[in-house]
Amino acid sequence: MDIIFSHRCLEYQRIGHPEGPARVRIAHEYLTGKGFTSQEPAPAGREELLAVHALELVRRVETGDFFDPDCPAYPNIGFYARLSAGGAILAQQVRGFSLMRPPGHHAGPDFLGGFCYFNNIAIAVKLSGLKTLIMDIDGHHGNGTQAIFFGDPQVTYVSLHRMYNYPGTGQASQGNCLNFPLPPRCGKQLYIDTLERALEAAGKEFQQLAISAGFDTHKDDPLASLGLEVDAFYDIGYILGELKLPTFAVLEGGYVPEIIGPSIEALIKGLEEAGAKTGR
Repeated sequence: MDIIFSHRCLEYQRIGHPEGPARVRIAHEYLTGKGFTSQEPAPAGREELLAVHALELVRRVETGDFFDPDCPAYPNIGFYARLSAGGAILAQQVRGFSLMRPPGHHAGPDFLGGFCYFNNIAIAVKLSGLKTLIMDIDGHHGNGTQAIFFGDPQVTYVSLHRMYNYPGTGQASQGNCLNFPLPPRCGKQLYIDTLERALEAAGKEFQQLAISAGFDTHKDDPLASLGLEVDAFYDIGYILGELKLPTFAVLEGGYVPEIIGPSIEALIKGLEEAGAKTGR
């Protein structure tokens, strides 16, 4: 699985903001050092963004005409957000892992929030036209992804996340959006048991798997820990790989920079080893 990355996504930051460039810079250095191939994305075009977002949201992000304490109006943020969306689009096309920022799963049809401006994975899924299982393993509920795809017969959204945490949504399942809130620092066994139960509930009639890959569930993460070690991401990947589906992944959260690269490596290794075993 190739890594999708552009050094341009390192160009913006606010001192003290947890969503800083170190989280992807260190991960990219680690993964390329391990022999992963890196591909460069192009920015998404306006028509691609409009596949899931209202024109007014696109305009506001492009012009910086918004205020959100979690989403600073950085200079040129419209470009960086379009580039991250382009990373997800390319990841879907080549079945890769988009290691880009800003993340996306808190951005909805007409709102931004939670460090997210455009919903990268939703754009890629919608443009693909394929019946898709979105598996969100970020420690926060992807309220934006749920808002975009709620009631869409082409998409089943599944989220495992820390209960009673930002953004306060996802405490129960609704229609095609299956939510599994978990207690803080619950550990690997409960997480894996819940993941297997979630996949059984989701069913099997899909053409692709899209992973919102957040690593803030790691035991050392300050924002959404579920007590997981790096090896848990291998197990998660292996279970998802057994679905035998064409797969791509998009980075969401994870705020301990040193663990993101090893966690991505573990997730990909699990996906690929399960795929090789099952003949995916």
